Amino acid sequence: MSTENKVHLSVLDQSPVRHNGSARQALQETIELARLAERLGYTRFWVSEHHNTGTLAGSAPEVLLARLGAETNRIRLGSGGVMLPHYSALKVAENFRLLEALYPGRIDLGIGRAPGTDRVTAHALNPHNAFRDEDFAEQLMDLRAYLRDEVVPDTIHAKVKAAPFVDTVPEMWLLSSSGQSGLFAAHVGAAFSFAHFINPTGGPDMVRLYKERFRPSPELDAPLANVAVFVVCADTEGKAQELADALALQMLKLETGDRTPMSSTDSVRNYSLTPELLARLDYHHQRIVSGTPQQVREQLEKLAAAYGVNEIVAVTITYDFQDRLRSYELLADVFDLNPVAQLLAQGM
Repeated sequence: MSTENKVHLSVLDQSPVRHNGSARQALQETIELARLAERLGYTRFWVSEHHNTGTLAGSAPEVLLARLGAETNRIRLGSGGVMLPHYSALKVAENFRLLEALYPGRIDLGIGRAPGTDRVTAHALNPHNAFRDEDFAEQLMDLRAYLRDEVVPDTIHAKVKAAPFVDTVPEMWLLSSSGQSGLFAAHVGAAFSFAHFINPTGGPDMVRLYKERFRPSPELDAPLANVAVFVVCADTEGKAQELADALALQMLKLETGDRTPMSSTDSVRNYSLTPELLARLDYHHQRIVSGTPQQVREQLEKLAAAYGVNEIVAVTITYDFQDRLRSYELLADVFDLNPVAQLLAQGM
């Protein structure tokens, strides 16, 4: 594969809580995984935002990123993502400007518009959120203005600036499992990440539309996109199938209202399903790329080609943390990630 077509790999970690595990344990595992991802040569390490759930521990990505920055030296760090409708655009801009001041040139501000929770919890986070497109668009324009220090007469941006005042800005990404946020990203000249791990249908067309509508911005002169997908890589095909089955079952459980943390593969074998639920299980498997290293590489390269991108963001959730670490190690090895070469390219 030529350098131009080489697939780059990144990580989105959701700090999963396992059955009989704890949120504290999950967060410590995220920290360990970030260190490993840097050593292996991954491009980015993103963390997610979820609320009112016992299955995922990451409720405040900006707080977790501050710790991850202190634990790493080179890898880009970002939110995958901050759910903007819950918050003030000014406060989000200040949070990520502060992170950029601490870790210059390493911060990605990934923005989402989904609630990351149920509607009751979303209302508790922001009682004024009406989930309207026009409200999100206005917030997005405000956020961009704060990050750029734009002075807009007769608006709040003539008087209020986002502190601290630094000479670099976070890289802005819009994250989506639908096409609408891709259009927003194109309009403001931001990068776009499609969540195939949430919606496995229609993504390539949505990325294509983003590229067609893209307007250059001071931060980005050409469209930039990646795709995030569940990835389970193991030494054997049988092991990979077990891990993928457990992950698909966890998604099915959440879909049917079962909020219990992820169970071991032994528990999965004893889980009985109706024909209707088996069909849904097959659907959830479409959100996962799994197999041995070579099988996973072939599938991910095909996925990247279908989306027209050269970066895959891998989301890996397993009951056993060692299986999660091993999956990322095998993935880095089969894609020949080279941290030394990356250091040289970055002038470090």
